[in-house]
Amino acid sequence: MKKILVVLSIILFASCKQEVKENKEEVMQEVEKVTQTAEPDKKKPLSPHTETMAMIGDAHIHIDYSSPGVRDRMIFGGLLAYDAVWQSGAHKATWIETNKDLMINGKALPKGKYGFFTIPTKGDWTVIFNSNWDQHGKDEYDVKEDVLRFTTTPQISETIQEQLEYTVNKATDSSGTISMSWEKVTIEFPFQIINN
Repeated sequence: MKKILVVLSIILFASCKQEVKENKEEVMQEVEKVTQTAEPDKKKPLSPHTETMAMIGDAHIHIDYSSPGVRDRMIFGGLLAYDAVWQSGAHKATWIETNKDLMINGKALPKGKYGFFTIPTKGDWTVIFNSNWDQHGKDEYDVKEDVLRFTTTPQISETIQEQLEYTVNKATDSSGTISMSWEKVTIEFPFQIINN
């Protein structure tokens, strides 16, 4: 009888050990599945963070922005309402930095870093340089912090600019233009370096 109990105990122990091993393997397979599905999505971001910069003479102009795509949407007067402040990009407010004083639209813009905002309309747009450059969207926009504000007439194209794009173009060693293009709209304005 003792021998039978010993044999049964050994068989029971062995089967339990086998069951534990099988359960352990199942758990490991589940962990691998979860790990594989938790891999980060490697899709391209819809509004990639980007920047553009240029040297015009000894002035360094730097623009930092997130670049949304049109993606078959009506942008101006649709996704973005007319006559409302826009951060001129996606996510955080677009900012522009200059290491030299600039003359824009007959007004001085002191060297520094500025939030860049616009007010799109069916006609002329308002362009705004605001002292609060570090904000999410236009959440903290305050007109009292505007440093420079002027209007410009947009150029309308038949071709679509899919991703929002800024450019800084050199005209001479002391002047250039800044432009922003998206959808069928381009705004562009000249600047002059103030040598002091």
